[in-house]
Amino acid sequence: MGADEPAIAVAGLNHWFGRGEASKQALFDVNLVVARGSLTVLMGPSGSGKTTLLTLMGCLRDVQQGSVRLLGHELAAAPERQLVAMRRRLGFIFQAHNLHESLTARQNVLMGLHVKPRRLRAAGDGAAAHVLGLLGLADRMDYLPANLSGGQKQRVAIARALVGDPEVVFADEPTAALDRDSGLNVVELLKHLGRTRGMTTVMVTHDSRIIGLADRVVTLEDGRIDAAAVHG
Repeated sequence: MGADEPAIAVAGLNHWFGRGEASKQALFDVNLVVARGSLTVLMGPSGSGKTTLLTLMGCLRDVQQGSVRLLGHELAAAPERQLVAMRRRLGFIFQAHNLHESLTARQNVLMGLHVKPRRLRAAGDGAAAHVLGLLGLADRMDYLPANLSGGQKQRVAIARALVGDPEVVFADEPTAALDRDSGLNVVELLKHLGRTRGMTTVMVTHDSRIIGLADRVVTLEDGRIDAAAVHG
């Protein structure tokens, strides 16, 4: 990726769900540029297309029409092997923590390294312990999920996404299960990683508490970006 190329560039993106007469368009001519190292927040009412856009940028859905360039690579019509390789460079945080109930917090975080290059897998326990400590879970590393609160489980899931040093993190309502202070701490950590490591974050949220921390706020309405509501 060239030095001046953004982390993500979306152009003329349209997306539909269903086929034939049951087809419904979810995104309309979306154009968006996300700078490297930035924290971009996607906002809008339920059903506005935020999560659909997030998953298209994150290689979790196929691009049907338009262009999505991620880390210098075009995703439209990309072969599956390229999409798999791209996903290994990303981190994903979802509202549902999806932890393995039979594994400790540390072991769950280590799962985030299994698809990473060997040099990152070799970091192992040390990397998991470090990121759990950053998220205030140093004393909960060997707890099973059943012995963690909902907020603690979510922080373990966030640690799992960050442990592999991703180039881009896609986060869908990552602070919904967290109290105010924990939510702000997580977003501040994401911003810190943007400044120090160049990690880019794109976050879907309804959490007005974190808007002030975003480098850019993009609002979607009925599948379209509201140009009047783009800030930053």
